[in-house]
Amino acid sequence: MKVLVVGGGGREHALAWRLRRDDPRIELYAAPGNPGIAALATCLSIGATQIDSLVAFARQERIDWTLVGPEIPLSLGIADAFTAAGLPIFGPTRAAAQVESSKSYSKTLMIDAGVPTARAAVCTTVAEAHRAIDEIGAPVVVKASGLAAGKGVIICATADEARVAADGMLAGGSFGDAGATVLIEEFMEGEELSLFVLTDGERVLALPAAQDHKRLLDGDRGPNTGGMGAYCPVSLTEQSPELVGEVLDTIVRPTLGAMRERGTPFSGLLYAGLMLTAAGPRVVEFNCRFGDPETEAVLPAIAPSAPLAGLMELIARGQRLPENIDLSATRSAVTTVLAADGYPEHPRKGDAIEMPAVPADVLVFHAGTARRDDGRLVTAGGRVLAVTGVADSLAVAQQRSQAFAASVQFAGRQYRTDIGWRELERRAGVT
Repeated sequence: MKVLVVGGGGREHALAWRLRRDDPRIELYAAPGNPGIAALATCLSIGATQIDSLVAFARQERIDWTLVGPEIPLSLGIADAFTAAGLPIFGPTRAAAQVESSKSYSKTLMIDAGVPTARAAVCTTVAEAHRAIDEIGAPVVVKASGLAAGKGVIICATADEARVAADGMLAGGSFGDAGATVLIEEFMEGEELSLFVLTDGERVLALPAAQDHKRLLDGDRGPNTGGMGAYCPVSLTEQSPELVGEVLDTIVRPTLGAMRERGTPFSGLLYAGLMLTAAGPRVVEFNCRFGDPETEAVLPAIAPSAPLAGLMELIARGQRLPENIDLSATRSAVTTVLAADGYPEHPRKGDAIEMPAVPADVLVFHAGTARRDDGRLVTAGGRVLAVTGVADSLAVAQQRSQAFAASVQFAGRQYRTDIGWRELERRAGVT
C-alpha cells in the first residue's frame, strides 16, 4: 500500500504516525514533510500547493490514495485535480472546502440549514462593519472571512476595540485578502469543544471530542494563536453521551444535507468547532480538515485497533462508510505546543533545538522544524513541536507532556503549563 500525505506540520506528522501504526507495512510519502515525518516516510521536495506536481507524482508512483492535511491545497482544488486524474484522495472538493475557506459562505450555509450558530453580519466596508458592531453590541467577535492560519479572529470587549479590529482588516489589510470580507459576530458564552467527523457525504463517524487552547499564555490570556495545546477526551461528552448525538443530529447532518442540496457534497473530515452554551451546542466555525493541534491529541487517544486508515481510504475511494464502528478514546492524551520566540505575530526561525531522548508514553510531533546542512535541528515556524503525553488518566498525561516540554530547549521557547486545566478542575470537582 502506497499513501501520500500532503503537508508538513504537526498534524501531518500525527497522521503519518497513525497510518504507520495502523499498517506497519505501508509505504508512506510526504509532500513536503518535515524532519519528524522523515523518520516515517519519504519526504518529497514538492510543496503542498504544487498541485500539478503532486498529481504527476501520484500517477507516476501509483499511489493508492492521498491524504490532505492543510486547508490551503483543499481550497485550491487539490481534490478536484486528483479526482479528475482518477486518483483516490481524502479531502473535500474546492467548492465543499468553502465551509472553511469562506466564513461568509459557511455562515450563510448554517443559517439556510437552520444550524445553531452565533448571529452575525457579513461586511465588506468599514461603514457596514461599524453599523453591525453597534447593532450586535459588545462583547463582539470580528472575523476575517478568508483563511488566516487560525489567527483571523479577534474577540473585542468593547465596541471601540471592535471598530479598530474591523478597520484593520477592511481598510488596513491586517489579514490581506482574507480580511477583505469580515464577519461581525455575537460573542457566545460557554465552553469550547472540537469534534472531528469522518464522512462519505451522508454517513458519519465521530471521533472523540477534544478541547483546544487558543490563547498564548496560561489562564487563557494573551493573543489568539493557531492553538497552544489540546487534550482528549473531554468528560462533558463522556458524562453526557447524548451530547455528541445532538451535535450530529442538529449540526453535522443538516450541514451535510444542505451541502448536498447545493450540489457541493462534502466528503473527508469535517471539523466542528463548537460552543456549549446554556441553550445547547452552537457552531463557532467549521474546518474542512483535521484540526491542529487537536489531531496530535485525538489520534493517540483512540485505540490502536480502530481502523482509521481503512476508513479514510474508503472515503478517498468514494465508498460508503460502515456503521457502528467504535472510535472512542481508550486513553487520555495531552498535547503541549512549543512555540518560537515572537509567536504568533513575528516568530523567529533558525534557533537550534536541544531535545533529549523521548520516553515511553510521550510522542513528539514536529510542527515547524528544519535540518541545517550540518544536521542540526532548528526552528522553522511559529509552532515548533507538539509534545503529547499519553496515559490512563488525564492528570498523568498532562504531567508527561509538561515534563518533556520543559526538557526541550531552544532560544525564546514559549509554551503553556496549564493545558487541560478546565478538565482537571472538573474531574476534581472544582466549580
